[in-house]
Formats: sequence, structure tokens, C-alpha cells
Amino acid sequence: MNRRTMMISTALVTLTALSDRAFADSKPTATLYRNPNCDCCLEYAKYLRSNGFDVTVDAKQDLALIRKQMHISEKYEGCHVMVIGHYAVEGHVPVHTLNKLLTEKPNIIGISLPGMPTGTPGMMGPKVGPFTIYEIASGSVPEKVFAVEQGPGGMMPMREFNL
Repeated sequence: MNRRTMMISTALVTLTALSDRAFADSKPTATLYRNPNCDCCLEYAKYLRSNGFDVTVDAKQDLALIRKQMHISEKYEGCHVMVIGHYAVEGHVPVHTLNKLLTEKPNIIGISLPGMPTGTPGMMGPKVGPFTIYEIASGSVPEKVFAVEQGPGGMMPMREFNL
């Protein structure tokens, strides 16, 4: 191998390593805190990973304590709580809505798809109606819809309204 070929090969290997690192760094990272007796959370983590998220699952923490620390009201609780950056995400929120949260960066605590609706990512069963995802705001502001997921293709257009 001549010197020129070796230099080009070294440059290509270096660029490949750097681009892989850059791609890995651009993945949203999340920690999903779950009840150790709940398997749907593991399915939700698989769904997120298949959509480009870097997810760590933790079944050893006290969910009530995490929710208290993040100021999440009981009315927003899902079967798990996830932390992405400084946001709390309750329940099986679809990726389209997570991407909206991470792109828009609103000044809120997080978002919630309360309960365990069938047909949500990670939950078995047919989807029944649209999924309404709420903002988790600080203080006593009125409940506000963050997004409505109409179907597998994404979100419905949103109007600003309070409940």
C-alpha cells in the first residue's frame, strides 16, 4: 500500500468514526422509570429505540417519589414516567408528539397521555379514538391539550384551546 492510499484510508476511517459519533450524539436520550411488574413499559422502550431514541429503563426507583420531584399531578399519571432532557413524559406518548416537544421546547414540566389506553405504542389491543396528550404545566393553570394523535400517521392539526 502506498503512502497516498494509506492516508486516504485513514481519513475515511476517521470520518466514518466521527459521523457515527455525531449520529449517536444526536439521538434523544431518555430514562424510563417503570413498575417492575409492568411489561408494557418494556414494549414502549422498544418502540422508542426503533424510532431513534436512546432509552435506559430503570425499574428500581420509587415512581411516586420521581413524580413528586418532577411536580406531576396524579391526574396525569400513566403506567411509567420518562425523563427526556428536563421534560417529564407520562404514559405511552407517540413519537410524533415527543418530537414536537423536543423541537418546540415549550416552557412546561412535560406532557402526558394519562392511563394506559389500548392501541398506544407498547400497549396491546385496538386503538379506540384519538389520543389526547396534555401539557403538564407548573402551578394552577387550566389543563391544556398539547397534541391529539389521530392515528398511526401522526397528529391532528391543533388549535389553541384550554379545557
